[in-house]
Amino acid sequence: MQLAVAYRGRSQVAQTAVGLAVSLAPNLRRDRVSYVGALKHPLRFREAVSALHDVVISDLRFKPKSKAGYEEWKKAEAEFERRVRTEAVKLRRAELEKERNKPMPAGLEGRFEKCRRRYWDARNKYGNLLAREDPELWRMLLPCDPVITVSPDVLFFECFSSDESSYGCLNVQRDAFVSESDVALGTTNVDYSWRLYEHFQTIRSYRETRFAIDPQGFEVQTSQAGDGGYREEKIELPQSWLRGFATLQSAMSLPAKRVPVSREGLYSLVAFLRRHKAKASPRAVRFELKPGEPVRIVLEPWGKEVVLHDTPYPGPKAEVIRVWGRDRLRVLGRLLPLLDRADVYLLGTGLPAFWVCRMGEMQLTLGLSGWTANDWTSGGSAIDQLAPPVEPSADVMRGIAEAFRTNPTWTLAALAERTHAAAPVVSAGLNKLALLGQVIHDLPHGVYRWRQVMPVTLSAEVIGPENEETVAARQITGWKVRVTADGSDAKGRHVRAVVDGRSEVELTLDADDRIVAGKCGCSYFYTGGLRKGPCRHLQAVRNKLLGVGQEAGGLDAWYKRFVN
Repeated sequence: MQLAVAYRGRSQVAQTAVGLAVSLAPNLRRDRVSYVGALKHPLRFREAVSALHDVVISDLRFKPKSKAGYEEWKKAEAEFERRVRTEAVKLRRAELEKERNKPMPAGLEGRFEKCRRRYWDARNKYGNLLAREDPELWRMLLPCDPVITVSPDVLFFECFSSDESSYGCLNVQRDAFVSESDVALGTTNVDYSWRLYEHFQTIRSYRETRFAIDPQGFEVQTSQAGDGGYREEKIELPQSWLRGFATLQSAMSLPAKRVPVSREGLYSLVAFLRRHKAKASPRAVRFELKPGEPVRIVLEPWGKEVVLHDTPYPGPKAEVIRVWGRDRLRVLGRLLPLLDRADVYLLGTGLPAFWVCRMGEMQLTLGLSGWTANDWTSGGSAIDQLAPPVEPSADVMRGIAEAFRTNPTWTLAALAERTHAAAPVVSAGLNKLALLGQVIHDLPHGVYRWRQVMPVTLSAEVIGPENEETVAARQITGWKVRVTADGSDAKGRHVRAVVDGRSEVELTLDADDRIVAGKCGCSYFYTGGLRKGPCRHLQAVRNKLLGVGQEAGGLDAWYKRFVN
């Protein structure tokens, strides 16, 4: 999908007579969105936006490197460095002996400031050159500018990581501002750059910080393209980026189990992960949940246990849930000094998890898909099993759309009452709208909000159709999958099964429950093996082992899967 954006000027943090002014340049290709206000707690905003920046640039995909000649180069480099250091020490020692009693040179600070400005000017020019001459390389770092939405009660910023596996959303309640003006509700992209991130670091708590989504930017006309401050850019968004973003949004729209986590508990997790790196699977975070008892979080494979004595689990039944993607929790390190508490929203084993950090009037939601390199078209991960088994009717979709036209914010219960439809049916409709980028589930406030993430309405063709084998595997449930052998060794879990009474299947799951080897007699596996993703029979067996999709078809069973 090609996304066209146009900005007047650059987003910046400028020094004014009364303090700092954070001015964000909105996308002129979208409807007018503006907001101006003074922040009550600028330090919270600085740290929260910085954590959101860390989500944007996070890329933990494996990058193989050639080590040919590395050892030889290292020896030669060490010898060269030793000689240089020896000679430099001799020369510098002689120079310092001559200047032992001389005063500090005049103008040293001025020369330092001049050199510093020269460095940053060169760095910014290189960034602009890269964005102009090699947009593909530039967009590998920032595929799409962050999205900001001005709602009646909150402002929220959204972003998606470079490796297409992490989602970040920063909620700022409107009462976090001392005063407001030039308010125009809606959603738009905002110009973002590394230079803006560096400017964010200059925000301080002892001086006023005014925040503005520039309302003057919309006064520019397209005919002014010759204006130096007006620029246009066309971004080619890869289908995998769109599919990943939409799928995580769809997952966030579903009912989930809320697990409270104290600030001390989150600190223990982040501190341990900063000091340790796993060299073998499993690399999961295991939640051991018992109603009314302290939540136990276990980091595998070390078996490190964090017991949250002051946060008992409020759920209705005991269960164990394992989720992945934990290395990205380190981006929350900056928020720990400002954190009140956190909540984790779990959908089930192997499914996405959403960590909500609450900091007074601001909340940061970190969504983790569980896989570092997500192939959103192969059907190889459990996240593909989230879609409702039945398409919502046109009448239900029309009723939901009409409700959002009258009010951009709804709870699930209120929306079901407004549309006169059952909660499972409305939930399926909201899931469909979230997949198309029209609705977002605001987890911190427990409401659904109307938000169009793109300036055009997305469709299934643009996002990419769901994998056919995954859809078929979802229908193979219950007695249709019969496990005949199940054992484990050092290489993983080996399973044999008969699917649908005729297909004999063999598969191997690693410690993270991923299909790493398999065998099936179907034509799909015969022609492609695992290169195009596992076939429907392999996925059905894995679903059986993980307890995914074993209910009878229908919206009621699908809905009960998430709300018990």
